[in-house]
Amino acid sequence: MKKIAMFIAFQGFRDEEYTEPKKILEAAGHKVVTVSTAKGEARGKFRAVAQVDKVVGEINPAEYDALVLVGGPGALEHLDTPEVHALFKKAMELGKVIGSICISPVALAHAGLLKGRKVACWPEGAAEVVKCGGEYTGAEVETDGKLVTANGPVPAKDYGKALVEALK
Repeated sequence: MKKIAMFIAFQGFRDEEYTEPKKILEAAGHKVVTVSTAKGEARGKFRAVAQVDKVVGEINPAEYDALVLVGGPGALEHLDTPEVHALFKKAMELGKVIGSICISPVALAHAGLLKGRKVACWPEGAAEVVKCGGEYTGAEVETDGKLVTANGPVPAKDYGKALVEALK
């Protein structure tokens, strides 16, 4: 069993980008810890509600096999922060699997983690990914070593399956 820290915006995460990969990871026998900027019930863009297990400041990347960013309208506002950047940098240094879907690869780009890497993301984030040195491929799901990215809610299931593969 692997342990995954899944980061969501406390308000405005994209429902299926959280629920679908989480279901697939758990069905594969992995433990998913839901992380946000506050404790309590986080609310998705539509109807999803998620119980937050830990806040950002409680995460030590060494204790997880993967760190994953969920997209949605609140993602950049809540997760594109120096504190989150530092956690993902540390996770990458430790050789952990890194996942990011929809607009959230922009946060990884701002953290300096996408230089020379193949990246899928929401089209509106492509220019920022490229500006920060990433190679936007236009694919629905992209795996580059231990980095798994996806372009939005449509490939959420395939993204979840790609995360499971990367964790093997």
